[in-house]
Amino acid sequence: MGLAVHMLLLAGLSATVGLSAGGWLAGVAYGVVLTVLLAEGLRRAGLRRLGPANLVTLSRSVGVGAVTALVVTGFRAEIPVPLLVGVVGVALALDGVDGQVARRTGSSSALGARFDMEVDAFLILVLSVHLAGMFGWWTVAIGAFRYVFVAASWPMPWLTATLPPRFSRKVVAATQGVVLVVATAEVLPRALAGVAVAGALAALVWSFGRDVIWLHRQRQAAATAAPQAVASSPARSGRSAGVPVPVA
Repeated sequence: MGLAVHMLLLAGLSATVGLSAGGWLAGVAYGVVLTVLLAEGLRRAGLRRLGPANLVTLSRSVGVGAVTALVVTGFRAEIPVPLLVGVVGVALALDGVDGQVARRTGSSSALGARFDMEVDAFLILVLSVHLAGMFGWWTVAIGAFRYVFVAASWPMPWLTATLPPRFSRKVVAATQGVVLVVATAEVLPRALAGVAVAGALAALVWSFGRDVIWLHRQRQAAATAAPQAVASSPARSGRSAGVPVPVA
């Protein structure tokens, strides 16, 4: 159903503002990949349908698909900025709604949290790609940071350890969306908007850098503690309970 709504939205955009062939392709690919991944997530979670909170997130994801099609179309033709900003604004406004619905209906789940996070991350990536045409491709680093972090965790699994909750991390994440939307809306002088986007990137580097340093220190502490635990174990020290210590 979500894929069908997504395709209807793409058709509506094509009939009203026009989508390029690349925009259509990007929008369709987004919808298909989203459907496949979400279906696999449901299967792994042992669920047969989406809960009320996930339906809100699904609505947001459909909007993100429209943003993707518009941004790719913008590579070849002018796109209406108010429409783009409006769709992004709706997607961001619904970001807090799905969490509230999950809490009030008791439908919170790991799948819902991951779904919400991935939709947010992809929206930031698409907006950072859009702003590359205004400020340069360095803006893509804002959206790519999380994906690089995930890719780095494959050869370095210590990066997947649980991080301590930090309010500053939430502030930095929220700032990215606000700054990118303001820059996309072109309501600020371009120089000032560029400074704001650069500041958002700097805050992201600081936040990720602090987390990576913390995770690395935890890894070092665990590596140091492991030999000490083995050396002080009863079997190594010869003091195992109920077993006589052999005398040379």
